[in-house]
Parts: sequence; structure tokens; C-alpha cells
Amino acid sequence: MKTPEKQIGARMNRVDGRQKVTGAATYSAEYQLPGITYAVLVGSTITKGRITSIDTKAAERAPGVLAVITHFNSPKVPGFDTAGKDPSQPATVGGPIKVFKDDKIRFNDQPIAIVVADSLERARFAAGLVKGQYAQEKHQTSLEAAKSQAFLPTSAKKNPKHPMNDYQRGQVDAYKTGAIKLESEYVVPTEVHQPMELQAITAHWEAPDRLTIYDKTQGTMATRRDFAREWGLPEENVKVIATYVGGAFGNALHSWQHESAAIIAARVVNRPVKLMLTREQMFTMVGYRPYTWQKLGMSATPDGKITAITHEAIGQTSTFEEFTESTLAQTRMMYESPNLTTRYRIASLDVNSPIWMRGPGEATGAFALESAMDEMAHLLNIDPLEFRLRNYTEQDPEKNRPWSSKFLKECYQLGAERVGWNKRQLKPGSLRDGDWLIGYGMGVGTFGAHRGSSKANIRLLPNGTVLLQSAVTDIGPGTATAMTQIAADTLGLAPEKIKFELGNSNFAQAPTQGGSAIVNTVGPAVQEACLALKEKLRTLAASSNAAFASAKKEDVVFAEGYLTLNGNPAARVPFADLLQQVDGGFVTVESKPQGNASKNYSMYSFSVHFAEVRVHALTGEVRVSKLVSCADAGTIVNEKTAGNQMKGGAVGGIGMALMEHAIIDDRFGRYITKDFADYHVPVHADSPDVQVAFVNKPDPYVNALGTKGIGEIAIIGVAPAIANAIFNATGKRIRELPITPDKLLV
Repeated sequence: MKTPEKQIGARMNRVDGRQKVTGAATYSAEYQLPGITYAVLVGSTITKGRITSIDTKAAERAPGVLAVITHFNSPKVPGFDTAGKDPSQPATVGGPIKVFKDDKIRFNDQPIAIVVADSLERARFAAGLVKGQYAQEKHQTSLEAAKSQAFLPTSAKKNPKHPMNDYQRGQVDAYKTGAIKLESEYVVPTEVHQPMELQAITAHWEAPDRLTIYDKTQGTMATRRDFAREWGLPEENVKVIATYVGGAFGNALHSWQHESAAIIAARVVNRPVKLMLTREQMFTMVGYRPYTWQKLGMSATPDGKITAITHEAIGQTSTFEEFTESTLAQTRMMYESPNLTTRYRIASLDVNSPIWMRGPGEATGAFALESAMDEMAHLLNIDPLEFRLRNYTEQDPEKNRPWSSKFLKECYQLGAERVGWNKRQLKPGSLRDGDWLIGYGMGVGTFGAHRGSSKANIRLLPNGTVLLQSAVTDIGPGTATAMTQIAADTLGLAPEKIKFELGNSNFAQAPTQGGSAIVNTVGPAVQEACLALKEKLRTLAASSNAAFASAKKEDVVFAEGYLTLNGNPAARVPFADLLQQVDGGFVTVESKPQGNASKNYSMYSFSVHFAEVRVHALTGEVRVSKLVSCADAGTIVNEKTAGNQMKGGAVGGIGMALMEHAIIDDRFGRYITKDFADYHVPVHADSPDVQVAFVNKPDPYVNALGTKGIGEIAIIGVAPAIANAIFNATGKRIRELPITPDKLLV
């Protein structure tokens, strides 16, 4: 019998690629339900205060308008009275602020009304007729002005072991007494999620107690839970569909006010309601990477051993929710330092809540840490790669545990060779090509190799194909493709014989897609479901063929229409005979993480990014001419889609380093940058052909597949690599992102 080709590790094309490029894929705003209506949100024109009146008469009389809903006439939502009163708790269903619940304005463009009509054009026209009147109050939207009011998050105050608490190893602020020391401040500005697919929802009350929503979400089950609580419904009465998601970087991890508004509107008009945010509303209504100020002090010996690090950060949050992120996590565990201090604070501003953005916290913190590493290497006149090697951690210094695996040194070697690191000069400005200054820089990234619990449904169909189902979504990394490969390898079937359905909350339980944890979590569930199916079929086959009774489940093979055994092709039972014995259902298997492994080992993925930049000496224009990203992410299930992940993160890092900056006019609390004309993101001309390399060595403890995670480490460390390369080219150290030509020409 021919041995099936191994699928894990193959460069397989995306199983849903054809649907996406031909337009056959249906996204949340594309569902056409009978009686569909269209909604448009109206936002506040002030930043803080109270609504005194809303004139809706002209809008209500406009052609095709079915309803205009405000806090004056919105129906009562049961969960609004009981949920979200504690701002220290992470937000669900829009957080402690509830849409159309009261007259308070807490941020600019906060939804104050929703207009529903029989066409999008009519809804948009009528929305322009809604006029709000306000009693305006003084607002504060500047973190720099509010730094002195920053505070320790309430969750940290309540729990001494909370990761947001102050951390101490050795002496406090010991860098201040170091012989060779530096102290620098760094700023990462507000950056906004701008995926291709706008945030959208189609809400449909199929019955007074049964709700179906087609939603742009990263977690069908979390969204189901949120809105079941909001409306006081059993979770099984709420169905969330997100079969296709057109990109997401974290903003779809949250249930937002526009979703609640659409569901309220569908309740009022008793018809399905479709609502899609505008590009401008994506800046104001669905989160962003928070503006963060950082200060980092470091000391070292003349031979390049770090003696102390102090890393402090203040991030912005809203007045109605305490948003926190792991800005200081990488500093506590990446490098050897006998003395280490971290302090994290947040400052409340009159803005909408931030939300996790790819590489949440770590991408921000790495800009300060990896820039400071480069600064210290320059002070010591040591190559930055050599400086990192001299302070390499062989075990986790924060938790005092061994790594489950760590092949960062291999990443260093792969990346340095590919970028041509040997051409880098210690003295900045030494390399030149005409008017272009050439420089090289590097930055390291890490993120936890998280694994949760998950389930998978599996069924053998009469035609010999296998159907797998999971509630997980796919925000772009190729989840269905990876799961198909895992199933194909486990079952010994060709990938085209496997169908993986996802993005439906009625499917088997799965986590929200985020935090680089899906392959680690859903992958083992798929693997175990496949093994369980083989065992079930082996047991059924044993009743009619004795050879199967003593066989091991790993010896069971799926052949053309038959179940057979490795080494004994004569032992075979037709699928049709086996299916007659199955009670029509799926085999459902739950996979849980190994408890002891996570307690005994520190589990992380690692990356290093090397950048070559060219800076025009006269204009300050920066071009990233080469970018090499190397990852230690355990077993690589699909090198092609994993490479896509790394390239996407690298491009995001170029945007973070050189162009992304959401600017608020603090006089009015309103964004100036609210479209792609003013808020710049990288395009093809800004991005080199990113080279990607994987160590591709399995982690023995995270899961049986040996995977770790890629999504976050793809961007963590890219921005400082570019900033460090710019310094190497020009001798100018820019500590506030983005690095635009005006900063280089000063």
C-alpha cells in the first residue's frame, strides 16, 4: 500500500483561497436575508458632556426610514443594568458604557443614534438629518498632559500576584549607580486597526428569544456569550456566524457598541438589520493601540554584561474601562540582568477604549527595550548581536524555570547571514551609496506559546471524505488549511478528502482567535478527534473482521472506500458497512492542555528581525531595502501560510516604525487623521521582499504537534530593528515613532 505523503510541513495552498479571490466567500455585511434593512450610526460631535436633546423629526420623515433610535426611545436591554459597572474589569459587550442607555458623552463620535431604512443610501441620508444638542464639559485627550495622574490598575491593586504589579529582581533602580549607564524615553503613538474588511454586523431576531448574528468577530463563542448575557438569553439561543473574516489585528476581540446598536435596531423594526462602519468610524468606535510613554534605564559592565534594567510605562485608557496590556513582559525575561525593575501605569482619558493590537503590549515594549539594547551596545562599542549573545538567557530569569524550547541563537545566525550583517559598521554613517546612507539594525521579539482547551467534531461521510467542525474563526493566517493538514497527516488521507468547517458558534467549542494560540489549541483537538474517529471505526470494524480487534489505532488506514490496516491490506471493511453502525452523529473530542507542562516550563515563541535601510541624506526619506525575519515557533505546519504570517507582521512593523500615527486635535478631542489620505499604512512600494526563515524544531511540551505560535512574534521587534538601522545609517537616534523625515532633518 502506498504511504500517504506527509502533510504537516508541506507548502499547501489555502483551502479557501479560491473562494476569497473569486468573491465566493461571504463576509458579515454580505448576507442577504429576506426583509433586510440597513442601518447607519450617528456619532456625537463633542468629546465630553451630556446630550440635552436630539432632533430626529426630519430623519423620521425621510423616505424609507423605518426607525430612528436614541437613548430617549431605545428599548430596555436586560444586561445593561447588571453588567460592566466595574471599570477595572475587561470589557464585554462594549464595556461599562452601554449604547443608548443614558445621556452621557464619554468620547468624540460616541454613537448617539442609529437610523434604519430600507436602503443604505436612504439610511445614510437620514442619518445626516439627526442633530444633537449638548451641555459640553472640559475634556482631556492628551496622555502627555495626563501622565501625572497615571495610576496602578485596580486589578493589580486587588491582586499582589497580578502581572501588572510592580516587579522587582535584585536591587531597585540599580542602573542609577552603574558605571556605564543610559536613560532614555520612548513614545509609541496611537495606532489604529485598519483591516480590509470594515467592522460589520447583520443582526436577525428569528424569534423573540432567538438571535442570529453574522458578525466581524475573532471569537464566535465569546460573542455569543456576550450578547446572550446582554439580552438575558440562554447561550444556545444565540448563534454567531463568522465564516470569513477579512483581516483582524485584535479589534474584533471586543464586542463593541455598534453591535449592540444593530441588535437593538433589529428588535425595534422586527427585521434583519445590516450595519457596517465607515472607514472614519473605524478610527473612533472599535479600539486602537494605545499611546504609550516609556522610560528605560540600563547599566552594563565594560565587557558587555547587563547589570540592571528599569523599565517604566504609562499607557492610555478610557474613563469607563481600565485597559491594560503586557508592555513590560519581554523586559522581565529576555536578557540576563541581576537587577531588574518594571512599573506599569495607566492614565484615563476622554477617549474610546483601546484594544489589543497585534503583538499587544509586547510590540510596544519591545520598541523601548530593543532600542535601548542597541543604544547600550553603541556606548560599549560592541556589535549589537554580540551584545545580545553575551546576555542570552538559558532559562527564564523571571519565573526561574527552564524554557520548553528556545532556539533564538539559531534565529540570530539565520538572520545575520541572510541580511549581510557582516557588512554592518560600528561607526554610524560609515556606509554610503551616493546620496543614500545605509544602515543595519536588529530587534528581538517574544510571545507566550499559549494553549487553552478546545473541542473538535469529526464525521466520516459515505463518500469516504471526512468532515471536521470547529467554532474557531480565521482572521487571515490560514486556520482551515493548517487544520486540514493536521487531519490529513493523522488520518493518512489526502487533504482534498477533508473538509474543515469553522466560524459558527454551534460548532465544537473553540477559543477566540488571538494571542498566537489557535494552532496550539485547536490543532491538538483536531489531532485527537482524528485519532478518536480511527479508534471508533476500528472498534466497529472488529465486530466483522477479527484482524481489527487486536490492531492499534495508529495502524488504521483510510483507503478508497475502505478501512484497512497498515501491513495487512487484506483486512478491510467498507465504509458503508461501518456507517450503518454509527448513530448518525459526530465524534466529539475535547483537548485540554497538559497542566504540569505549563507549570514546569516557560513556553514562548521567539523571533529576530534584521533590517537594512537606506536614508536619503538630503530629504530624510527612509527606505527599508531588506528585511529578514527569523522565528523559533516550534513545528511549522505550513511553511507557506506561516511565511505569509511573518511577512504580514513585518509589513505591519514597517508601518509602526515609519508612518502610522493617529493624531488627535486635543482642543476638540477629535481625530485629524481619519482616512487613508492622512493615516498612512504601508503599501507595496514601502515594503521590500521580506525574507523569512524558520528554525522548525518541535517544542516537546506545548502540545503533541510541537507547535508554538507565529502571529505576534511576526511584528514584535520589527519597529526597533528599523529604528536601530536608521541610527546606524545616520547617527540620529529617534525615540518617538513614527520616524518621519522631519525628525531626521532636525
